[in-house]
Amino acid sequence: METEPTLVLGATGSIGRRVAARLDALGAHVRPATRNSATRFDWDDQRTWKPALDGVSRLFLMSPDGVPVAPGFVQLAVELGVERTVLLSSRAIETIGDERLLDAERLVRTSGADWTVVRSDWFDQNFDEGHFRTAVRDGRLTVPLGDCRQAFVDLDDVADVIALALREDGHTGRTYEVTGPHALSFGEACEVISACTGRPLEFRGEPEDYRAFMTSLGRPEEEVEGEIAAFDALRALGDGKPLDTVPRLLGRSARSFEEYVASVPADRW
Repeated sequence: METEPTLVLGATGSIGRRVAARLDALGAHVRPATRNSATRFDWDDQRTWKPALDGVSRLFLMSPDGVPVAPGFVQLAVELGVERTVLLSSRAIETIGDERLLDAERLVRTSGADWTVVRSDWFDQNFDEGHFRTAVRDGRLTVPLGDCRQAFVDLDDVADVIALALREDGHTGRTYEVTGPHALSFGEACEVISACTGRPLEFRGEPEDYRAFMTSLGRPEEEVEGEIAAFDALRALGDGKPLDTVPRLLGRSARSFEEYVASVPADRW
């Protein structure tokens, strides 16, 4: 067991808990941090930053959707001795203009610590753990990407790549784009889920579908139009291309979307 801890932010979330579990299995000393854990961490409460970082040598850095990575936290981490940071980011952030993640990447690259950026495609687990779960249970998913295929990736594969970059040398200064082994449209993904569960799951993929759905939820028009513009930019890229990052780094095949769906307990659908 290592003596210097690795700080894992978001340690009870879908990705954080997987990273923490893999590090623990590899013999790392893991310091899990959330707003409600023994090690408290809150982006909005700077008083929690230093206690979380004290004695830490490695850091898994991520922030919830919509929450920016604070420059002061990254600077403090280096000042307190963090030598290696792995940041969870996302693919195509230049195309969709995701300034939050672009800023986060710039921060870690210029921090002075060793860094690795892991850019993930859409998570498989969005469908049963994440923000698609309610729509899937309601039987209708609306994402304005039409038939454009995405290289959905399993969070277990993403977590394994992150743990590897935290634990092993040779990944400093690298940006890894992590995908699944195949590209599927959202409509095709819904068909896989429906076939496995025996429950109908309709897909609506046009901007007007998304606009109508979000308006029904009371979302501000300006926000909705901004999201549609980002989706339009992503759609203009065309079909996503699966990459060999998982087999190249981990020496095994990436998990397919079909394998993911089959592994989810029936009561989660």
